[in-house]
Amino acid sequence: MSEIQALNQDEVFMARAIELAEKAEAIDEVPVGAVIVLDGIIIGEGYNQSISLNDPSAHAEMIALREAAVNVNNYRVLDATLYVTLEPCPMCAGALVHGRIKRLVFGTYDMKTGASGSVMDITNHAGLNHQVLVEGGCLQAECSAQISAFFKRRRAQKKQQKHLGE
Repeated sequence: MSEIQALNQDEVFMARAIELAEKAEAIDEVPVGAVIVLDGIIIGEGYNQSISLNDPSAHAEMIALREAAVNVNNYRVLDATLYVTLEPCPMCAGALVHGRIKRLVFGTYDMKTGASGSVMDITNHAGLNHQVLVEGGCLQAECSAQISAFFKRRRAQKKQQKHLGE
């Protein structure tokens, strides 16, 4: 597969992750979506549902990883690529290592809790027994705009609620 074909494939699957992030936003969750692909086929999908499920582990990546593991009938999801709109947090990065994800492609960097190169790098920690190939910045402008707009809207809502309460 040529580099151009791989790039286009990455963008196609990231676009699907963006669609899933919209589902999270529709239920007032932080808009993050994730897709796991093996041999060109989606085997797992997820979007943030921590608030609605009352589950701190219900991040997009975790949900997608659980579904993918069931679909391959193995707790290790070997040779798969995970596409996610936001750089994984430490919990999710650790799960990717334990699940033996081969490759991670994320959209926008998380300068507060990113654990795949920004704040820390769990996905490529030399002391761990598996490292993940990481590529950040796929459809970065779209992913960044989506999450920025969500938090801007949320801040405006909180400000409005504060003014109504005065």
